[in-house]
Amino acid sequence: MDVLELARTQFAVTGSLHFLFVVLTLGLAPLVAIMNTRWALSRKPVHGAMTRFWGQVYVVNYALGIVTGLVMEFQFGLSWSGLSHYAGDVFGAPLAMETLVAFFLESTFLGLWIFGWGRLPRWLHLACIWLVTLTAYASAFSIMVANSFLQNPAGSVARGGRLELVDVGALLTNKALIFSFPHVIGAGLFTGAMVLVGASAYQLRRRTEHVEFFTRSLRTGVVAAALGIFLTIGFGYAQFAGVQEGKFDGNPGAAIPLGFMIEFGQLLALVMLFVLLPMVGVLHRWRWTHPLLMLMTPLPFILAIMGWLAREVGRQPWMIWGKLTVADAMSPGLTQGMITGSLVGFAGVLGLLAVVDYVLIARIIRRGPRDLDLGAVPATESRSPALSY
Repeated sequence: MDVLELARTQFAVTGSLHFLFVVLTLGLAPLVAIMNTRWALSRKPVHGAMTRFWGQVYVVNYALGIVTGLVMEFQFGLSWSGLSHYAGDVFGAPLAMETLVAFFLESTFLGLWIFGWGRLPRWLHLACIWLVTLTAYASAFSIMVANSFLQNPAGSVARGGRLELVDVGALLTNKALIFSFPHVIGAGLFTGAMVLVGASAYQLRRRTEHVEFFTRSLRTGVVAAALGIFLTIGFGYAQFAGVQEGKFDGNPGAAIPLGFMIEFGQLLALVMLFVLLPMVGVLHRWRWTHPLLMLMTPLPFILAIMGWLAREVGRQPWMIWGKLTVADAMSPGLTQGMITGSLVGFAGVLGLLAVVDYVLIARIIRRGPRDLDLGAVPATESRSPALSY
């Protein structure tokens, strides 16, 4: 491969690995917030256990995923300085907002939620996890604003050989954004919910002692997954109204993932909405279905990557549609050795983090809701009745 193809491959590999963390984070955050709300309202121990258990899975994925995001930032300066020079005034603004939201607001609220168990008032502690969810969505919105600008450079004009932002409203109401953002949110919810479904099926298959816990988790996961796939399919089709003419024609690199994503997405939607959702009340007893549910768990991750590839590859050869080609966006002076070395390094680090993430999550799931670190208060620490759960 030449230098340009290596640089594109580097971004595709690292972007795909990072997105695996992102899509699970977006899905688990609202589910944990809903569990925490049910606990705060009902005071039932099972709801508290579900909040701590699935919250611990979320925290592990978030902590490792935030590190992978740093690699994405490095690549813009390393490989795509032409993009920064030509459109940094527009493209850089939503990226900067995402950094502020993810690294400051979201992380702060998550820290308060993690360390506030038994220390913060119940409703204030609950508010923290909802703020984590809202800031996670705000972070995703900022990224989709930046990505949609690449698809359709709305709100900008070319002056002096550079793009300048002239209409913030047009940037935030980009036709490439208004349906793609809820599409991503739906995909995240579907992914996070299927992790609940697969993990619960695994434990119920093993005849766990925590039957009520995983039965409730399975039901929550099926309902949320059905909602998630419905949103994903609906807003996915709505996006075609804003797709540029010729974007996928004669481009097998984009068309193949798009064929795959649509066909398997439709099949999963039919299964979720017309098979699993009507049987949600009995799935926990039908052990023959549990291996099938476990096998379905990785499918949302695969479909999410296929969708991302179709969206990005379909834009080729443009980095910014109709304005800047990928070749012109690449940093000058790059060599095959430089890109190959960074590709191996970035892919190795992100791949290792992905393996660690899934190993840790698998251990949490295998162990079940006992001896959880999240929410555990040392025995020597006194609890104030006014602040404790």
